[in-house]
Amino acid sequence: MKKIIFLFILFSNTVFAQKKNFSMQEAVNGLATNLAVKNLSQLSWTGSSEYYVQVVANDSENVIIAYSPQTFESEVITSLEKLNNELKAKQIQELKRFPPLKWINHTQFYFFHENKYIQFNAEAKNVSNIEVLLDLPKDAENVNFNVETQSAIYTQDYNLYYKQGLKLPIQITQDGAKNILYGTSVHRDEFGISGGLFWSPDNNNIAFYRMDQTMVEDYPVVNWSNVPATVNMVKYPFAGRTSHQVKLGVYHFQTQKTIYLNTGEPMDQYLTCVSWSPDSKSIYVAVLNREQNFLKLNQYDATTGELIKTLFEEKNDKYVEPQHELYFMKSNPSEFVWWSQRDGYMHLYLYKNDGTLVRQLTKGNWVVNEILGYNKSTNELFFTSSIDNPLQKNVYAVSLNSSNIRTITKTKATHTANLSPDGNYLIDIYSNSNTPRNIEIINTISLDEKRIFTASNPLADYNTAKVVPVTLYADDSTILYGKLMLPSDFDSSKKYPTIVYLYNGPHFQLVRDVFPSSQNLWYDYMTQHGYIVFNMDGRGSSNRGFAFESIIHRQLGTVEMQDQLKGVQYLKSLPYVDSQNMGIHGWSYGGFMTTSFMLRNPDVFKCGVAGGPVLDWSMYEIMYGERYMDTPKENPKGYEENGLFDKINRLKGNLLLIHGTDDDVVVWQHSIKNAQKCSGQ
Repeated sequence: MKKIIFLFILFSNTVFAQKKNFSMQEAVNGLATNLAVKNLSQLSWTGSSEYYVQVVANDSENVIIAYSPQTFESEVITSLEKLNNELKAKQIQELKRFPPLKWINHTQFYFFHENKYIQFNAEAKNVSNIEVLLDLPKDAENVNFNVETQSAIYTQDYNLYYKQGLKLPIQITQDGAKNILYGTSVHRDEFGISGGLFWSPDNNNIAFYRMDQTMVEDYPVVNWSNVPATVNMVKYPFAGRTSHQVKLGVYHFQTQKTIYLNTGEPMDQYLTCVSWSPDSKSIYVAVLNREQNFLKLNQYDATTGELIKTLFEEKNDKYVEPQHELYFMKSNPSEFVWWSQRDGYMHLYLYKNDGTLVRQLTKGNWVVNEILGYNKSTNELFFTSSIDNPLQKNVYAVSLNSSNIRTITKTKATHTANLSPDGNYLIDIYSNSNTPRNIEIINTISLDEKRIFTASNPLADYNTAKVVPVTLYADDSTILYGKLMLPSDFDSSKKYPTIVYLYNGPHFQLVRDVFPSSQNLWYDYMTQHGYIVFNMDGRGSSNRGFAFESIIHRQLGTVEMQDQLKGVQYLKSLPYVDSQNMGIHGWSYGGFMTTSFMLRNPDVFKCGVAGGPVLDWSMYEIMYGERYMDTPKENPKGYEENGLFDKINRLKGNLLLIHGTDDDVVVWQHSIKNAQKCSGQ
């Protein structure tokens, strides 16, 4: 068996993956530093008003400018100098640059600075333009600020507090502790959960998560920078073992009382998609069983916590994965939009609030990526999707009356869009393989476009890779998209060592139509040094529908490898690929796939570099692990066949494992245990 190398990194790092060559520093960080594509700073709509703004900061000025999307006339709202003068007058530390701004309308915004929420009003006359709305303690966490009531909910010393203006805070919970957490994201941030506080539309109540993880096993995370090393005990819910328990509370500001929703048992079920009804009288919760194959969308009384009704259920033999809150249209609060993969693709469904299905809004062999907003005058919902190309993200509008779909963006590309409050205009930021970045204002009714920014190519003076799109087919004839990156001075009469960089796991798409077309300057760097680089998204990757992703269910690593072998077969068919000198590299799920290849198909690659790899799925977290693998007890064959510890002796090439010592997601024990196996322990 050839040599296996372990590289342990003290801290978890992420490797981000021009006629001169890149330095290594540029290859790794260039797109975020000196080679970043230019952009417009803090470009956004201004709250409730129909203006857009940007921050202009250069050697001659540092100002905020507002524009009308109808006439494109501009107006300076304020300057950094003026804002700092106002702060100084109130004995608040000056700003070096504009902080992130939140807009109320085109003359009023607020920002967070020195533990204070501060509002600026350009129209204030004969008084200061700034006002301190709220001050917070320095150790406040999970802060959720409500500008309408000038109040915030936050956690401090593990408990939940409410504070309005400059008044003293009110403590909402009493039993918070290291392992009893309030107001935080739960369920390991799966199911689209990104926070744990939910204001009611009338601002009279706050719903919050309570997570009890006292029953979850302790796991040591070692800090090796201290001498002696110190240990932080965290709670880690391994697949098939005890999980945490989550409840949903509601605090009523008027009565200062808290109730909990009666979501029932078992206590290790998942509470997702938390959404208030528009009248603030009830709360919708998607309750998902631990097996993740049965979902109920329940409605609860926000005053008593009791179940009102189950609106509908969703079941799937593999898994159901809710990821989005309910979307209510302000003009019609009796209906909401629900996201679902029930027909095999992520689509939008219009429901009455009582659970009656009005119609399926979107349908086809493509997925909806985002809801951008709603236009009352046209009764249309705006969204991004893969309708035209699964490698792109374009903008569309669907009629809530007829389900007819209009294409909003003309240029086929990957779009990041921001809809105005009334839905009449769109800030459209896009790129593709030939376009570093363009920004346009689009009238969503007439579809007239106004270009307001064109970015130059920051890579124009560099030897970038020649990127060749590749289309292959899986064993079941499913299309697989890839790309081949060749040296800028490519010579087809030569043979080149080749690197396969992969991920090939859920919720990630490696091959997209963006700039640069390589997507990662490290790939370009390797082509500059005489390598060919290849990417491909096999089945199991995202943005291609449920069947494409879920085929890996109960067998993580198997189908993905079959598809990647199609890529290898293609590479070997190319006369300029040195098939005797091929390497494989990936991080996270890609690290798992890299290690899997080196051990389960040891004759393919001469070497591999695996970053943060899962080596045994029974040592990974419940939520993700059990969704795709079920439990070790339910699926022993799947865990055994796709586990890697018992396959170490199959290694023929050289394998480098890189693992952060303080990784609390893919714990370091994967690589430590692997080292023990290699040494015969």
